[in-house]
Amino acid sequence: MNLTLFDQFSPPSILGVSLLLLATLFPALLLPSPNNRWISNRLSTLQSWFLLLITKQMMIPLNKNSHKWAAILTSLMVFLLLINLLGLLPYTFTPTTQLSMNMALAFPLWFATLLTGLRNQPSISLGHLLPEGTPTLLIPALIVIETISLLIRPLALGVRLTANLTAGHLLIQLISTATATLLPIMPAVSVLTAIILFLLTILEVAVAMIQAYVFVLLLSLYLQENT
Repeated sequence: MNLTLFDQFSPPSILGVSLLLLATLFPALLLPSPNNRWISNRLSTLQSWFLLLITKQMMIPLNKNSHKWAAILTSLMVFLLLINLLGLLPYTFTPTTQLSMNMALAFPLWFATLLTGLRNQPSISLGHLLPEGTPTLLIPALIVIETISLLIRPLALGVRLTANLTAGHLLIQLISTATATLLPIMPAVSVLTAIILFLLTILEVAVAMIQAYVFVLLLSLYLQENT
């Protein structure tokens, strides 16, 4: 059976049953559950500190009316972070390389921020479609352009996350294949490519964390516009 570079992005299945849902929910098993030693447990304390740090970073620019979104945005951040990092392990599948899943996360949340703005401050939300002081002749064109830029936001969120993770996984596979192929032929070159692979892996760990943060940060900025 001949495998291609993109076969690693095919959702795993057993006996025809897709395991995409299992791969998506698995990171939740890594989070410790509350018990009678919740405070004294070092892992739980570290987790609480990390969640508090993330929540503070996202909620500082937002007003008090937006703080009710803290649980949703923080949970989404942890969810994406765990999935992206676990996907870098060998023989694992990364659900966030699927555009359909990323769009399923981006579109409802973006639409919720849009509805929040239209419900609470409709005039201000609609005012974003037409900048103040626009010449009369440019009003129709600017309304169309601003509407398109507004509607393309969820697509940009999903495509950005998918493209960055897919590109990183492809580079890692290409360089690792080259390292294994060159080892019996040119050991010195193989060692050099192995070093490049190690550095690229560190870079991809950073990219996995940054992309999760950027995804949630942009959602919080969209929320800030509408509250």
